[in-house]
Formats: sequence, C-alpha cells, structure tokens
Amino acid sequence: MNDRTALDLLLEHGPLSRAKIGKLTGLSKPTASQLLARLEAAGLVITTGTTVGNPGPSAQLYAINGRAAYAAALDVTPLRIRAAVADLTGTVVSEYELPTPGRRTVSVVRQVAEALDGAVKDAGLTRSDIHRAVIGTPGAFDPSTGRLRYASHLPGWHSPALLDELAAELPMPVEYENDVNLVAVAEQRLGAGRGHGDFLLLWNEEGLGGAVVINGRLHRGFTGGAGEVGFLPVPGTPLMRRVAKTNGGGFQELAGAQALPKLAREAGVKRIGQGRYTEVASALVARAAEARSGPYRSFLDAYATALATGLASMVALFDPELIVLSGEAIAAGGEPLRARVHAELTELAASRPRLVLGAVRERPVLRGALESALTTTRDEVFDTSR
Repeated sequence: MNDRTALDLLLEHGPLSRAKIGKLTGLSKPTASQLLARLEAAGLVITTGTTVGNPGPSAQLYAINGRAAYAAALDVTPLRIRAAVADLTGTVVSEYELPTPGRRTVSVVRQVAEALDGAVKDAGLTRSDIHRAVIGTPGAFDPSTGRLRYASHLPGWHSPALLDELAAELPMPVEYENDVNLVAVAEQRLGAGRGHGDFLLLWNEEGLGGAVVINGRLHRGFTGGAGEVGFLPVPGTPLMRRVAKTNGGGFQELAGAQALPKLAREAGVKRIGQGRYTEVASALVARAAEARSGPYRSFLDAYATALATGLASMVALFDPELIVLSGEAIAAGGEPLRARVHAELTELAASRPRLVLGAVRERPVLRGALESALTTTRDEVFDTSR
C-alpha cells in the first residue's frame, strides 16, 4: 500500500525528494528510503537530479520510470484510424494516422495492425513492448455476442469472429470501448468532469452521442448501448422506425452535425459552404456564435433549442449534477452556444444541472483510450506484491 501511494504521488506531482515523499505519505525517513530503494530495484522509479534553490544541502529527486511500461490507443472512424503510444507517466511518445476511406478490401485486422505498428515503430518500440491497448469505435461490442452494434456505418467491423481474429493478431491484451465513452473518460481524468461522480456528456461530431457516468463509473447498459442518444425520439422530427438499419434517430435528425445546414437554411442563412459535413456544421456554428442578430443568430437559437430538447429527456432520466458539451459541432459555438443551451434547458427540464464545455479538445477519443489503457497498466505494473 505504501509503494502504491508513493507511485501515485509521483504521478500526480512529478519528481519528489525522499523527504517530500515521507512528508506526503507520513512515513519515516528510513521507511521512505527503503520504499524508494525497493521501487528503484523493481525498475519503477529512477533518479532524475537534485533539488535546487532550497536552503541546506540538495536532495536527490525520484520520478516514475516512464519506460517501465507502455500503453497504446486506437481511435477508429470510417475514414481513418489514429493510433498513439504513451509511456507509464502518460507522456505520449508517438502518434500515427492511417487513412482508411475506400479500403473495404483490406481486412480490419490488417488495418488495426498497420496503424498500431506505425505508432509503435515511430516510438522506437515493438509490439511486445506494449502492455495493453484500448480501441475506441463508434457503437459498442455487445458483450453477449461479441458483435459491434449501433455503428452500421463502420465497414468491416461487424464480423462475429472479429474480436477473436484481433486477439490472435495482437500480442497484448486489448479492450474495446465506445468512442464517446472514451471522451467522457478523458474529461473525467483530465478535464471538465474531474471531481464529479455523476455527469452526462453530449458529443456532436461525426455523429450525435452521449456518455453516462454514475458514481464515478461509466454506465454502458445491457448491450453496451447506453448513451446512444442519437436514436432518441424527440419532438420536432418524424418518428423514425428501423433505426438500427438507418443508423439514425430523432435526436440525430434534429441536432446532429449533418442536420445543421438544413437548420441554417430554415433560419435564413444563405451561404452554407461545402466539404465534410462536420466541417461545414462547425463553420456555421462558429459564425453564428459571433452574430448578435440576423439569420445566424436565429440559427444559433434554433440549434440550442434542438440540443436542449434531447438533453431534457436525458436530464429527466438521470438527474445529473453536470453536463459536459463536447465535439466539433458544439465546441465551435463556445460560450454563446453553451449559454443559450443552458437557458433553453432551464425552461425544458425540472432539475438544474450545470452545463460546461468540454476541456479536452485535442484528440479526446485517443486521449481517453490512453487514459483507460494506462489505468489498468499501472494497476498491474505497480502491484509490487506480485
């Protein structure tokens, strides 16, 4: 227990002296010295220099040995696979991106292996150096069948044998998690969700999705589909049926990124732009956030109402203390959009959760996957009793 406490303190604070570790843990100097010697012999701690600028003699500083273990993460979309490798301290040592559009003839197993190998090679490592990997995808793998659900738009990922094939190809333990759930993990560990046991996250980018955190833990549901709020029936759109085949639902059609150009036209916006729909939607929202009146302001109000409509149902069910708004098509609206959504939600929901913008903007799915992989890796590597 003392070993793990010291390791966690080094992760949180960075390099510390023996005296500082003793003070933070309440251990005597001899016990702290024995602890550090044990961790150094195990390869978990290294010396990194000495203290400077303090009165008295300088003291040796100790830090986590980042090279004691590595974890990997992959973020999968229909257009590309991003891979990253981080050392035990959480420092990202490499990233690699593999474009995948039109590569349906190439097996998913090969694509995953190629992306992972690209990141591993860039880090100067081999596959065997990776302690654990987490792969984030749209949808979720049903724990009872092993098949991917809620993501019919992800080609090649629906074979019932896929997880077994990936396990045979990759030498390290691999976990699979919904991409929006991983954004929630990133916010919980590093961003707006820190210190909050219960919160919802709403994500709007390539798709509209949510994540549910209850008592500090992700709630995944019976089939892994908790948070698939794009399928949520909402006022303002026709009732959609056979949603599993259409891969959409009322909330997605009302407020998803692909619905925003239509919403903007209805508000009187003339110039919509061209390109990938998430980029078009984000540009519209960013422009609307700057407008004080006119069609763009009307569009921002309509978009805020659309988001609040779906959120009101989520709030009625979960009564969260916090809602985190994230994804390009929301982040582009910044504080003006957040404030407008909050005002609308106050009218539509009985409870009053705080609404905040997501704080993890840089590769949030990948960052959440790394945090998830590192948590398990540290638990296993830091267990000095084994």
